[in-house]
Amino acid sequence: MAEMQLQEEQTFTASRQRRFLTAQWRHLAMLNYEIDPAVLQSRVPRGTELDMRDGKTYVSVVGFMFLRAKVLGVPVPFHRNFEEVNLRFYVRRQVRGEVRRGVAFIKELVPSWAIATLARWAYNENYVALPMRHEIGGCDQRGDSDSHGRRSVVYEWRLAARWNSLRFQAAGPAQPLEPGSLEAFIAEHYFGYCMQRDGSTIEYHVEHPPWHVWQAAEATLDCDVTQLYGAEFGEVLSRPPDSAFLADGSHVTVYRPTRM
Repeated sequence: MAEMQLQEEQTFTASRQRRFLTAQWRHLAMLNYEIDPAVLQSRVPRGTELDMRDGKTYVSVVGFMFLRAKVLGVPVPFHRNFEEVNLRFYVRRQVRGEVRRGVAFIKELVPSWAIATLARWAYNENYVALPMRHEIGGCDQRGDSDSHGRRSVVYEWRLAARWNSLRFQAAGPAQPLEPGSLEAFIAEHYFGYCMQRDGSTIEYHVEHPPWHVWQAAEATLDCDVTQLYGAEFGEVLSRPPDSAFLADGSHVTVYRPTRM
């Protein structure tokens, strides 16, 4: 067992030297909902367990801008800048005394068939291509808030002949993440875990600096939840979120996956 763990650690260390994707993730609107852990249990990737905060389990609907994307160091033609909206939950794994806190995705929306196909091929993630659009308000050219501290984002996707949306209006100035806060729990997961077709799990590392966040004056999800995510999420995602915040984002590096 010890030899297997050492070999896995060596493989993981080597994989961190091989960047798969680099990009900017910006304007991350995160709407967070407490959920019965039984709803997620069958979706937990093998080798991980649900990550909880104060005994509570969360799912998050996250909308953000994916900018300046490069795969293996090469810009993706015509697909460098695009919207993404995903539904995710939180898992953890212990390796040689280290706790690796990560995310697992239920579904990810992007506006391009090519992007969705690449992601499904590389990670077996549940990516879906839909028409999408966005509005970013109250920012200057650098992405900073205007002089009044206002900031708003809207992410929309077309499903079943109507536009669904995630809308966020910020309140007050941006603040650093407070250690131990719910915002830190949601934002600071630096691994991804994905169940594969044969039932095994892949792990990949995501690297970025800590973000600054704005609290919500208003945050709404207008979505046909049952059609998009399934009936088990209908009640949870149809009510107001238990928390919501907006992260400024940063440059990110996603390393190549390794099979656990």
